[in-house]
Amino acid sequence: MKKLIIYLLLLNTALFSGSCKKSLLDLKSQSAYDYNTYFNNSTALNQATIATYSTLLHQGLWSREYYFIFDLLGMEAKPTGNLQGDFRNLFSYNFGSNLAEIGQLWGSLYRMIFRANVVIDRASAWAPTNPADIQNVKQYVAEVKFLRDYAYFNIVNLWGNAPLITAYDSAINNNYTPRSPASSIWSFIETDLAAAIPDLPVTYGTANLGRATQGAAIALLGKTFLYEKKWANAQTQFGLLTQAPYTYKLDPVYDSLFSISNQNSPEDIFQVMNAPYNPSNGSNQYYEFGGQETWGGVVTLSDRAQEYGFNDWWNVYVTTSAVNTFHYPNPVNASAYIDPRAYSTFYGNKPSGGDTVYCEACASGKKSYPFNAADPQNDYSWRKYEYYYLTPTYGGPASPINAQVIRYADVLLMLAESYIQQGNFGGQPLALINQVRARAGAIAYPDLGGSQTSAMTILMRERQLELCGEQSRYFDLIRWGLAQQTINSEITAEPGVTGTQPFTPKNLLFPIPDIEKDYNPNCTVSNGWN
Repeated sequence: MKKLIIYLLLLNTALFSGSCKKSLLDLKSQSAYDYNTYFNNSTALNQATIATYSTLLHQGLWSREYYFIFDLLGMEAKPTGNLQGDFRNLFSYNFGSNLAEIGQLWGSLYRMIFRANVVIDRASAWAPTNPADIQNVKQYVAEVKFLRDYAYFNIVNLWGNAPLITAYDSAINNNYTPRSPASSIWSFIETDLAAAIPDLPVTYGTANLGRATQGAAIALLGKTFLYEKKWANAQTQFGLLTQAPYTYKLDPVYDSLFSISNQNSPEDIFQVMNAPYNPSNGSNQYYEFGGQETWGGVVTLSDRAQEYGFNDWWNVYVTTSAVNTFHYPNPVNASAYIDPRAYSTFYGNKPSGGDTVYCEACASGKKSYPFNAADPQNDYSWRKYEYYYLTPTYGGPASPINAQVIRYADVLLMLAESYIQQGNFGGQPLALINQVRARAGAIAYPDLGGSQTSAMTILMRERQLELCGEQSRYFDLIRWGLAQQTINSEITAEPGVTGTQPFTPKNLLFPIPDIEKDYNPNCTVSNGWN
């Protein structure tokens, strides 16, 4: 089945960079792309739209850094001795505004915004008359609005007040955009997504899987309302996705969501698309180390399997605190219970509930996971997003597994939360939580404990069990106001970890990166951090 291959068409270097002075001796190439004349057809605007998607795989984002940043900060991953450089500082919260990965994340999110604004600007200038072109333009604009809002959703959650750049001209004519209040960014996301939703398709054909759908935009709008604590609005948006014309449903097999064929899941709402590595096309499989648009330009891989895999680079463990989350009282009789999703999340020993074998489909036959009980860190490694059932080792960063950004189980749990936060902890949120649990074979809850507090406790644990290793927990802990107490408690008790209480109040927001402070004098910092 074909995938949407996310790649950058090198339209014009100047198109995606800032302005610069021209020499009077410069000659204009007659074959060069021109901003004012190139984007006058559907093909060119589609190229620019795809170029906006391509930033999802740029540095700081989904080809490599994004999962490291938020798995480490969310206390779901911890460094092995193999992990080098700045990533180690993330786990200990020992980083500042000069951390490269934070700067890369900021830069790629704003690059996504810039490219989206290019598409919107050129679409408005073209004004086609052909009905097919008119429809295409509306769709492309709606797609890049979704991507722009996804970028701003990350920015406002991570940095709070930030530059709000809503038009191409403003970025070109004013390189020193001041920070806007977080409330203005939230309001912009709401308005932008509401405008995009009607012009997005409900579904795409197989050649265009991975493009933003109505459902993706509705889910992001619901998530925006949830993070703003607009519970009723969130409930309305999430509820839409449970009925026609949307046909989302939970994948019958939990493991399928993180396999090499996961683009075919009925649970997919929005993914970052990848494709099998093909060395014959001249691309470089190590492109994620900074060569996304210069080392071949056609690779769309994730480095996660290689970086996290215990038989490969093995840069991180699963934290013992995350493993322990899968052990909790049986919902029916309070006896000791291990959630069945432990098996799908990590490799470990039998008492942990993790998977104990791999290479089930290898020609050489299945092998036992070499759990080292004497390891002072505790020897749990990631199974989610790995494909060791097919091969004993990868030999390079070449994972074609798509990254789950929003999936239906996440929506069901956010819908349950929107009910609970409004004081409804009865049958409606209970059914939603148990629907997610039933798919994994977990025992159903008979009730949610009779109070909003107990219901939220169950909901919060359920989100960690279902979404462990999917870069959700850090954002959840921050928005629930539980980050400092939870992370400091867990890291203090974590086997093999030295140091105590690294999370301080300043860590509720990221530092403004040096690359922005040094360039933009109007992006002011009030406390030396944010």
